Amino acid sequence: MTPPAPAHRPKVALFVTCLVDLMRPTVGFAAVKLLEDAGCEVVVPPAQTCCGQPAFNSGDRADAVALAKRVIETFEGYDWLVAPSGSCAGQIATHYPELFADGDPWKARALALAGKSRELVSFLVDVLGVTSTGARFSGTVTYHDSCSGLRELGVKDQPRRLLSAVEGLTLAEMNDPDVCCGFGGTFAVKYPDLSGAIVDKKCANVSASEATTLLAGDLGCLMNMAGRLSRTGSPVEVRHVAEVLAGLATGPAIGKAKGE
Repeated sequence: MTPPAPAHRPKVALFVTCLVDLMRPTVGFAAVKLLEDAGCEVVVPPAQTCCGQPAFNSGDRADAVALAKRVIETFEGYDWLVAPSGSCAGQIATHYPELFADGDPWKARALALAGKSRELVSFLVDVLGVTSTGARFSGTVTYHDSCSGLRELGVKDQPRRLLSAVEGLTLAEMNDPDVCCGFGGTFAVKYPDLSGAIVDKKCANVSASEATTLLAGDLGCLMNMAGRLSRTGSPVEVRHVAEVLAGLATGPAIGKAKGE
C-alpha cells in the first residue's frame, strides 16, 4: 500500500519533457496523478524548456550549457525535480555537473539540482516508498528498460515492483529487455540504417513475448518502437508505464492517436 502522507508534503517540480509536452500529454497528467496520490505537492514550472540532451549528445556544448542554466534557475527552488523520462532525468542528474568547471558557481548549483533530480517511478519507489498505486489493467505486458534510465540512474526493478501490484496485469519479460531499442535521440537520425536494424530486433523480441502491450519509461524509446511495430502490422499496443500505473491507459495507444 502507499505509505501515509508525510508531515511535510514534498514540493515536487515536474519536468514534463519536450516529447511529453508535444506528443503525449497524457503521460504528464499521469505523472501528476501518481505524485499527488503519493502525498506530494506538484508544481509544473511554466518557464521550463528542453533539458539540453540533444545538444549535449551532438557536441553543441554552448547550447547545452545555456539550457542547463535555464533548467537550474527554474527548478532549484523546489524539494525535488521529477521527470517521467530516464533520459532527461539522467541528463540533469548525471551530465549537468560535467558542463561546468570546478570553481564555477554554476557547478555547485548543478550538483545541488542533480542531487534532488529523479526519474518518476524510481522516485515513487525509492524516495516515497510506494509499493502499489491501486491501478487495474487487464492484459499481458512486457517492459523495455531504456538505456539512460537503466545505466545512468539504476531504474530496473522499480517499475516491475509497481507493475506486479497492478490488478489484472501479467508481466511477460521479453528477451534482452535491457538492450537498446535503436532510438538514442540523435543517433537514430545520424545512423538510420543501424538504428532500424536495432529496433527490428527489439520488436521481434516484443512479439516473441506474446504480450499485448509494450511499456517503458521513456517516450522517445516508445515512439521509436511504436512506429516500427505499426509499420510491420503488429497488434501490440505501446504505452508509457506511468499511464498504466496511474490508471489512465484508456485512450489510444502511442502511435494510434490522431496526429501521431
